[in-house]
Amino acid sequence: MLERLKAIEEKYNELTEKLSRPEILSDIKETLKLTKEQASLKEAYDAYQNYKKIENDLNEAKEMTKDEELGEFAKEEITRLNKEKEQLEKQIEIILLPKDPNDGKNVIVEIRGAAGGDEANIFAGDLYRMYTKYAEKEGWKIEVISEEHSDAGGYPLVEFMVKGDNVYSKLKYESGAHRVQRVPVTETQGRVHTSTATVLVMPEAEEVDIEINPNDLRIDVYRSTGAGGQCVNTTDSAVRITHLPTNTVVTCQNERSQIQNKEKAMQMLRTRLYEAKLREQEEKLGSERRSKIGTGDRSEKIRTYNYPQNRVTDHRIGYTTKNLDRVMEGNLEDIIEALITEDQNRKLKEA
Repeated sequence: MLERLKAIEEKYNELTEKLSRPEILSDIKETLKLTKEQASLKEAYDAYQNYKKIENDLNEAKEMTKDEELGEFAKEEITRLNKEKEQLEKQIEIILLPKDPNDGKNVIVEIRGAAGGDEANIFAGDLYRMYTKYAEKEGWKIEVISEEHSDAGGYPLVEFMVKGDNVYSKLKYESGAHRVQRVPVTETQGRVHTSTATVLVMPEAEEVDIEINPNDLRIDVYRSTGAGGQCVNTTDSAVRITHLPTNTVVTCQNERSQIQNKEKAMQMLRTRLYEAKLREQEEKLGSERRSKIGTGDRSEKIRTYNYPQNRVTDHRIGYTTKNLDRVMEGNLEDIIEALITEDQNRKLKEA
């Protein structure tokens, strides 16, 4: 453990030195890359500085035991410092676990109404509201990229970006099929129906992550659709981009100008291609991918929201809570913390 911490300290200091060089600072891409790399080491670096301080304080306390007047105080101090050291070592074990390089990234989320017709679309809208509320609590910002409204309410499809600190580290566990059990508003005989909506969480890709050849793109512009009246765009500002080699299609029509829609569509395209690349890499890892939480296929049922019993169950870790009403208001902290803890425990066992 100490050898790894020393290596991290050396690397951190090396990056600090590099980031002070004028030729590096003049290169924005290189500066961004090195800054991100250093930020990924900071938690371990800080923990090691704290560890060294405790070790130093312990050595001083041990010397003080030789002093008749300070001996008792020194023994108490040694007991306290040993407890601190033990707790810190447990924290460091978790800190040194292999990091997901995407944890610090913003995300693009896609929610689709799946099985259940209108009720599935309404549930997709409920999930969108839940994530919006959760983002507000976390101090994150949400930007809608594309949305299709359902006549009955909700969305057959809504795509949005979530921006903030370490968004992917928490929302990555939300990918998969979410199931709802409740009496739909359209049900006349009070029967409980089961419907599903799918959630896909993708780490935002930057230009350094994915390079796209402009010759591989077909870009179409068309008139945005809206709710009618003044909401309908009267110019061809909506943008559809097709990546010809993979036949990946993205659209954006929520911004006022064609340029803004094109920028967001390109952002979405990079993210989709990056996500496909990540999945391909994970498939090659096979069993490791199956042991992970939060990278489930869209079809994998991950959670059930049971309204009659006010219950939420996450099937991946067997976690159940009887406060569905609070969860739907964006209080996802307990569920996500349970998923993070289980993910860490699995990694510790593997390590």
